[in-house]
Amino acid sequence: MATHRLDDTRPHAFWDNSHPPRIHIQPGDTVVFETLEASANQVRPDSPSEVVAALDFAFIHPLTGPVYVDGAEPGDALVVDIVSIKHKGWGWNAVIPGFGLLADDFAEPYLHHYKLGETSCEFRPDIQIPYEPFCGVMGVAPREPGRFTTIPPRENAGNIDIRHLTPGSLAFFPVLVPGALFSCGDCHSAQGDGEVNGTGIETLMSVTLTFNLMKGANVPELRFITAPGKKLTVADEGGYYVTTAHGPDLYKDAQQAIRYMIDHLASEYNMTREQAYCLCGAAVDLKISEIVDAPNWIVSAYLPLSIFK
Repeated sequence: MATHRLDDTRPHAFWDNSHPPRIHIQPGDTVVFETLEASANQVRPDSPSEVVAALDFAFIHPLTGPVYVDGAEPGDALVVDIVSIKHKGWGWNAVIPGFGLLADDFAEPYLHHYKLGETSCEFRPDIQIPYEPFCGVMGVAPREPGRFTTIPPRENAGNIDIRHLTPGSLAFFPVLVPGALFSCGDCHSAQGDGEVNGTGIETLMSVTLTFNLMKGANVPELRFITAPGKKLTVADEGGYYVTTAHGPDLYKDAQQAIRYMIDHLASEYNMTREQAYCLCGAAVDLKISEIVDAPNWIVSAYLPLSIFK
């Protein structure tokens, strides 16, 4: 089984099944992908907050690939073993005006830089978020011809932002065109479930993946198995502070639960509301706690207390 390497010098920020593959591989082969962070170098370690107000979304989600897997045919499943994801020392998240769960609540841009260590992401010296890396975007080429934005998730997976696709996980993607044409990028060093401010901790990464096929599996959309023996989060040792919101609209409930959490963080931990919103995106998990008792559902926001040192 061979190991291949793809650098980050030829990214594509779209899905298009006519986009030519960079390499052909055999089932069982491994590929090391060098990936840019989500802004494609529009945000840098010395950037001020103003830069995020001027982001050009045409370059968002620069992906490395595509990879053509020999023998992959529509109806098969592309099996991706997530071997390792390694950062390069720095990451960011931000309040981007007009974007995110609370787009109407925040009019001013704010950029937060993170120092990344072996096991933690430093929000500030007294707030350390566990390093739990994953690819925010992983996917195969769509079945339909044409060029599609990477912003929403789709049948081909794409911008899934599933924080549990960490090393040791096994993902199953539907093959929609011959060769599958897999690409990945938008890596995060950490993220709360929901990515509520629109960004995880956006990071340049080296991503190592091994590819196999399940012939005739007919997987309709992404499925995955989390790493055996690994907890879903390593931040649960200190318990959680949880805010809840109820109502007949899950989206509005999620918004209100995060507003309550921002209120709590700003008042109890000496941070601005913009900083609190960024911390929510990086570390707070949204959960649907109840969805059966009409007319009201409950959404809860879970803040891991172990991040406060």
